[in-house]
Amino acid sequence: MTTAENRAKAASLKARFEAAGAAPVDCAVLQPAEVLLDLYGEDVRTRAFVTSDPVRGEVMLRPDFTVPVVQMHMAEGAEPARYTYAGEVFRRQEDHPERAAEYFQVGYEVFDRESPAAADAEVFALFFETLKDYHLSPVTGDIGILTAAVKGLQTSEPRRAALMRHIWRPRRFRALLDRYAGRVPMPASRAALLSADNPLDGAGPMIGLRGEDEIRQRVDALRKDADTPALPSEQVSLIEALLKVSEACPFALEHLRDLAVDMPAISVAVEQFGARCDAMAERGVDVDTLAFDAGYGRSSMEYYDGFVFGFLNRQQPNWPAVATGGRYDALTRQLGQGKEIPAVGAVIRAGLLVDMDAGAGA
Repeated sequence: MTTAENRAKAASLKARFEAAGAAPVDCAVLQPAEVLLDLYGEDVRTRAFVTSDPVRGEVMLRPDFTVPVVQMHMAEGAEPARYTYAGEVFRRQEDHPERAAEYFQVGYEVFDRESPAAADAEVFALFFETLKDYHLSPVTGDIGILTAAVKGLQTSEPRRAALMRHIWRPRRFRALLDRYAGRVPMPASRAALLSADNPLDGAGPMIGLRGEDEIRQRVDALRKDADTPALPSEQVSLIEALLKVSEACPFALEHLRDLAVDMPAISVAVEQFGARCDAMAERGVDVDTLAFDAGYGRSSMEYYDGFVFGFLNRQQPNWPAVATGGRYDALTRQLGQGKEIPAVGAVIRAGLLVDMDAGAGA
């Protein structure tokens, strides 16, 4: 494939989204690093190309369009709004060196307060129709159900906050859940630290940015955590059962409703899932065969906080998803400077469709 072919495919997809009612927008290739660092922390440096501008300070090559589009809309956009865009994005691929670090992304974003379920269905159905000739495998999920479950746990607020931070890091989330449930012993080094009358005795000279007061505060927080009762085993089992839900949407909905009887914190999110299924069916999506996986999107879709979906090429298991999308209401709140609006969107990797057109991904 060539850059010209990718650009042409991206332009045709963007034109399709404009025909669906989206206004075309563009975003600068150089984005301020501060915004992304505030959102995702220093981890984002492992995925983005960072450089320094003598006037603007630290900047990143555009890792995606969604964040700058949200910023633009929250600053000056009318409501409701639909946007589309096409252009290169840049991401480091240390874990997957065979993947392109620069590729064309085409997106469709909806900002609409009226009916989140209808907006979810609109975006999914548009992408479903756009990609139907490629015979991809769609999969859906809902991170909002898991976050609702975590918020309803009978434990301390610091523990709930820690689990919420690591929802998008499944291994770390699993390790925390096991530790809070008392399934693993406290590391010997931490036990020794917390049992010491003065944990700084014999520590040597202070090195680094943290002062003595900060260190003592951290030790106090660890002591409070150690005194927190273990998570009830039945709640941990319910979280585990929730994460194992992976079946066609109607059966997943029935399973989740059963879990909600013992985990009422997820009831609202589960009924939102049901409303979304109804809205999709009204748009012609066969939800009876549509896959739902409660854990989908947890390792790669950090700013999504509700409905998530992807379109996968099962013939190319090493490929990333050809298209991904989802709901990101919390992102509008973080970037809205006091404002927020329900929002959902999705993107397509145009180059992968070019490869499939040429037979490479068939």
